[in-house]
Amino acid sequence: MNNNEREVLKRIQENPFISQQELALSIGLSRPAVANIISGLIRKEYVLGKAYVLNEDYPIVCIGAANLDRKFYVHTELQLETSNPVTSTRSIGGVARNIAENLGRMGETVAFLSTSGNDSEWDMIHKLSSPFMNLDHVQQVENANTGSYTALIDNEGNMTYGLADMEVYDYITPEFLIKRTHLLIKAKCIIVDLNLSKNAIDFLCAYSEKHNIKLVIIPVSSPKMKNMPDSLHAIDWLIINRDETENYLKMKINNTNDLKTAAKRWNDSGVSNVIVTNGVNELIYRNSNQEIIKPIMPSDKVLDVTGAGDSFSSAVVFSWLNDLDIDSILAAGMINARKTIETNYTVRQNLDKKQLFRDLEEYKNGKIH
Repeated sequence: MNNNEREVLKRIQENPFISQQELALSIGLSRPAVANIISGLIRKEYVLGKAYVLNEDYPIVCIGAANLDRKFYVHTELQLETSNPVTSTRSIGGVARNIAENLGRMGETVAFLSTSGNDSEWDMIHKLSSPFMNLDHVQQVENANTGSYTALIDNEGNMTYGLADMEVYDYITPEFLIKRTHLLIKAKCIIVDLNLSKNAIDFLCAYSEKHNIKLVIIPVSSPKMKNMPDSLHAIDWLIINRDETENYLKMKINNTNDLKTAAKRWNDSGVSNVIVTNGVNELIYRNSNQEIIKPIMPSDKVLDVTGAGDSFSSAVVFSWLNDLDIDSILAAGMINARKTIETNYTVRQNLDKKQLFRDLEEYKNGKIH
């Protein structure tokens, strides 16, 4: 597409019922010129006609952060209040974006919805993400910075500090989402991270429940639990860790019985399916009919734990949408997380649908413990 086609398509995505005259005024072209552009977009099958129906499959819509990740690796024991020798890397991340890439690599049609700066950081994210997801619905905000996340990794591969610049996601408001309901209404599943405001999350819950759209919520950190919605009844899946659960439920989880109590409280609050992870120990899955405790698959080849939770969540959602049984769903999540932390990448580079199913088969045959 040329620049004019991109501008017209962008405005059609924002408002599928916009008139040709409104389009002409908004981008500074004549109405006949806009008509010719629309005809070209129809020939190229970007749109299907009035009201400009976008030619997209029913996608998984991921909503949330797309960040530039900076990682600093400390090779000796970290010394406070002095200079520490490190090596550093830059990569792309963000919870919703990472999940979108995992799902795209596994062959799902994924649309990513977010906000970004108009800067070189977004250019990098766009270039590396676009093979795996549709980024046409990301709005660039002038005078805002693309989200960034800086992690300090100790000599054992664990994150010591994480620093987040996420103010750009404040622009994802209910009004922002209302303008994009033509995309949301077609979603076979909406996955949202808690970088969005509480008002935006509340809107997505109400919209999903009204239109019977599957909804998955992925928390980001304990402080972000303040963005959990007022009502949890629209949530099909909540994948959450112990610290986030303790923060929200105002309880301490010291043992397996506490973990069971916490999972039941999530279900009693309205969540259909919940997974609560407990670090390198066990996890619990629970719904109204079933409770499963699983030990975490250990690894002695850990290189970088960044992205482990996102790879777990994406494999769980993928397996659920593909109608796998619950044991396979949990195994897929743990396998994908384990395979990811054994690489230096936030999303493992050899991931595809066949690879995940091969990994699952090896697990069932006892080759992965």
